[in-house]
Amino acid sequence: MKHLLSISDLDRAEIEDLLTLAAEFSSVLERDIPKVPTLRGRTIATVFFEASTRTRLSFERAAKALSADVMSFAPGTSSVTKGESLKDTVLTLEATGADLFVVRHGSVGAAARVAGWVNGPVINGGDGAHQHPTQALLDALTLRQRFGKLDGLKVGIVGDIANSRVARSNIDAFTKLGAQVELIAPSPLLPVDLSAFPVTVSGSLEDSLPHLDVVYLLRVQIERGSGPILPSLAEYGLRFGMNRQRLQMLPADAVVMHPGPINRGVEITADVADDPRSLVLDQVQNGVSTRMAVIFRLLGAS
Repeated sequence: MKHLLSISDLDRAEIEDLLTLAAEFSSVLERDIPKVPTLRGRTIATVFFEASTRTRLSFERAAKALSADVMSFAPGTSSVTKGESLKDTVLTLEATGADLFVVRHGSVGAAARVAGWVNGPVINGGDGAHQHPTQALLDALTLRQRFGKLDGLKVGIVGDIANSRVARSNIDAFTKLGAQVELIAPSPLLPVDLSAFPVTVSGSLEDSLPHLDVVYLLRVQIERGSGPILPSLAEYGLRFGMNRQRLQMLPADAVVMHPGPINRGVEITADVADDPRSLVLDQVQNGVSTRMAVIFRLLGAS
């Protein structure tokens, strides 16, 4: 693959190859010296026009674990404040030695535009409400570690699906790997047209919980316009938030996931976020090895 812009770029075999490689890199990260010299002399540019903790830091950690150098771009301290365009920004980074670009931007298709301007590979670190492919890969790895495979798993994705790039990427990745996906949300938080999604839909969290293996919770994205269409976040939490009572309605071996950032007390209560059945920190940990695998494949290492 030349770039990773969307999970649709990958077929099942390619996804499984990346997950297997990511699992191998997990063992590298457990060594006393948690790095390999594979990409020594190469430079990774993280170009984030939106705020990020987990994605940005894990990409930078992944690059360093592969012995690559990192250029970290932040718009607030750059010439963007003087009117510089996205195109000129990435061309400048390329001219200063960037070999691969990780791009996060609020506009749908921004990473794809960058891929048309630069010579090196581009990874989509999240573009608007469109795609977040490495999040889907790390989530798939987390589930494969827990259950051995995704075939036959019943996954409920709960919350602000209409504005979620994570939901779109995960639906594609999970179903390609054989899982059954159910979307659980109030109707204003669902996409207007679901005909292209291979999913079922429910408006009741309680009705769905007893048959789910995985509850994947999403944050209500107020910054993308979801806040005004809901009566209140408190009411949303009462109807669709994961709490101790609802956790007990799940099958005994079911798990809870969340891509972060978590709003404790809204989509998930603090005790559930910290429960042993919560895989939130496993997801964060797997983000490093998964992004190592993607960078490794894109820069042509064998």
